[in-house]
Amino acid sequence: MRPCKLPHSFLTRPIAHRALHDSNVERVENGMTAIDAAIDGGFGIEIDVQPSRDGHAMVFHDYDLGRLTTTKGPIAQRTAKELSELTYVTGETGIPTLPEVLTHVAGRAPLLIEIKDQDGMMGPNVGPLERTVAQALTGYTGDVAVMSFNPNTVAQMAELTPDVPRGLTTCDYRAKDWKLLTEATRAHLRSIPDFERTGACFISHRAGALTDQPVQALKKRGVPILCWTVTSAEKEAKARKVADNITFERYIPA
Repeated sequence: MRPCKLPHSFLTRPIAHRALHDSNVERVENGMTAIDAAIDGGFGIEIDVQPSRDGHAMVFHDYDLGRLTTTKGPIAQRTAKELSELTYVTGETGIPTLPEVLTHVAGRAPLLIEIKDQDGMMGPNVGPLERTVAQALTGYTGDVAVMSFNPNTVAQMAELTPDVPRGLTTCDYRAKDWKLLTEATRAHLRSIPDFERTGACFISHRAGALTDQPVQALKKRGVPILCWTVTSAEKEAKARKVADNITFERYIPA
């Protein structure tokens, strides 16, 4: 497995969570307007990808369309063309594909791509979305990294795109936040045992749990620690006692 190193830009520019949205008033999460705002602000950009019914990587966070668009139902049951014609709650039109976003960003900001779990239980039933993301990243020359809560996804990306930096999205897996996972699965993921197996070179951990022992152990090894999601300058100051960089929303970092 090839060495994995996170570009320095991911440690120097605060990263806008789901791009620089405004809580979906005028700039929707993961939308092109929010992406442009992050670029204009000089920030890094975190985006999410979900699959369309016909196998395209769509830049969208939720599994269901209801919270962010004027349509309801699973995103995975719509084609890319159908999704490109939907209207967001902000009035913006069109869920973009990952290739469209890559072409638009074109290296103007570091881009952190979270691949949403498609197994449902953080298990090994993954592959199609990962292959689509890998194909989209072929030839992209800007600073980019991928990550996922599912270690199996990260391991797949290590095989498919060994030159693209990859990391684990991690947390303390509180039962109230992860009701669909068994306690055994939560306990396993909580200890971050898959860091070496996946060839990861960073983690992005829940900001309120940065004192967790597995995080501290990686920190001592010099592993870059990102965190999510910081919502104020006060919380940023606390997070930066451990984290090398933050993912933020609802305020503008200094």
